[in-house]
Amino acid sequence: MLKLFKETGLRFLWLTAIVIILDQWTKQAVLASMELYQSIEITGFFNLTYVRNYGAAFSFLHDASGWQRWFFTAIAVVVSVVILRWLKSTPKKQIMLPVAFALILGGAIGNVYDRLVLGYVVDFLDVYYQQHHWPAFNVADSAICLGAILLIIDMFKNKENQESQK
Repeated sequence: MLKLFKETGLRFLWLTAIVIILDQWTKQAVLASMELYQSIEITGFFNLTYVRNYGAAFSFLHDASGWQRWFFTAIAVVVSVVILRWLKSTPKKQIMLPVAFALILGGAIGNVYDRLVLGYVVDFLDVYYQQHHWPAFNVADSAICLGAILLIIDMFKNKENQESQK
């Protein structure tokens, strides 16, 4: 069993755990110290603003009747299982791909936990320019985005490597 963790992408599950812990710790800090919709200015382009996201990314379907909570939870659980299988099948020589999967997995689990326990996802990172605000997000969302960027980089990197080997 230990060999399975050492020889596959599962060796990066520690990164998944860090994302989950950091995500939940920051969300608990927001819940304990901020009122809903309270905003604390940090810089001229970044606030801490506590909002509840009942939908998916960018509050997609936030105003639906409640079915979206279970729908997005089910999607995240299925994606998490698929990612675990990919991690298990990823060879030891690959690094960027399993790191990307580990980040995405940690973010997915962090947000699923919120949906199951709270019924919504806690968002609080508010980036803006003048009056134009990006939808608020959290550490889990950041990990998912970083993981997706790493997947794209890995895809192009592997494509270049495959073409150079021909």
